[in-house]
Amino acid sequence: MDNELRFRFADLDDLRDIVKMLSDDILGATREKLESSLSGNYLTAFEKITSDPNQELTIVEMNGERVATFQLTFIQYLVYQGGRRAQIEAVRIKSNYRGMGIGTKVFEYVINRAKEKGCHLLQLTSDKKRPEAIKFYERIGFISTHEGMKLQL
Repeated sequence: MDNELRFRFADLDDLRDIVKMLSDDILGATREKLESSLSGNYLTAFEKITSDPNQELTIVEMNGERVATFQLTFIQYLVYQGGRRAQIEAVRIKSNYRGMGIGTKVFEYVINRAKEKGCHLLQLTSDKKRPEAIKFYERIGFISTHEGMKLQL
């Protein structure tokens, strides 16, 4: 076992494991539904994401096991002189692999990927109920520059 991480775009066979990782934390357990057959909403969302050239749903494998996932979206703006930015969402490390440095390697990959796509900025949001995640993001260089707001619809 070499513990090397392999990054690849997700395929349909990964969907169940992605949903499992998304549901494997305090907040995700209240939002996601991991049942014997996945809701059609997951399949519809998966198809929309994977068919959009401005989105990448990625699986991270180690020794043949899916250990992490994230969604990276590339957004074109008029601000910053027509600049492009990347937004990362749904970052999850499988619970029994947390604390092994995988998150740091995921963000090294994501930063390089955003640069390859011509982005000048990488942004994320993190729920205030995840203080450990926020500390991690700050430790790897993210700075809280804006006050985010959401409106549930």
